[in-house]
Amino acid sequence: MARNGKTEVEEQNLDVDHELPAGEEVDRTVQSASDGGSEVEKLRAERDSLLDRLARMQAEFDNARKRAAKEQQDFRDYALVDTIKSIIPVLDSFDRALRTSPEKSEFHSGVELIQKQLVDALTRLGVKPISAKGEQFDPRYHEAIEMVDTEEADDHTVLDEFQRGYRLKDRLLRPAMVKVARNPRK
Repeated sequence: MARNGKTEVEEQNLDVDHELPAGEEVDRTVQSASDGGSEVEKLRAERDSLLDRLARMQAEFDNARKRAAKEQQDFRDYALVDTIKSIIPVLDSFDRALRTSPEKSEFHSGVELIQKQLVDALTRLGVKPISAKGEQFDPRYHEAIEMVDTEEADDHTVLDEFQRGYRLKDRLLRPAMVKVARNPRK
């Protein structure tokens, strides 16, 4: 069975190795090196494949993180839309109060101060009024309430603003309600 701590099979293998002629021993060494070489190549290919998968997964993770951050920012940017829409009529009331009160009165000054504070607060949130009077009619931002035939203004020019429009960054909150010129000559 076992002599000197070796099994019979191991001893037979040793005997076989000793019985090989010198040329065959070199061939066997080359064969085992080439087997090892192909194994190394397989390992390298597997490593490259795993590194490629890792790079792709890292890119996917980065894209998902960026997408989530953008969605959170969009949510924050537009979360106030309903609240701001409910505040806009208050601005309209301030505008009407300022148009009807005498300019030199304390009431006018107080209302003007409150309106300015409200406008400043909304501006810090990103709310901007839509310019209308004297501008070219733009159906994206203006709602035509009235068309007036006139030769004193260019065709499709906004003559008057009935109600101011507002937008929050790029989102339209409310279009400006306007009177638009229709010039038959142009």
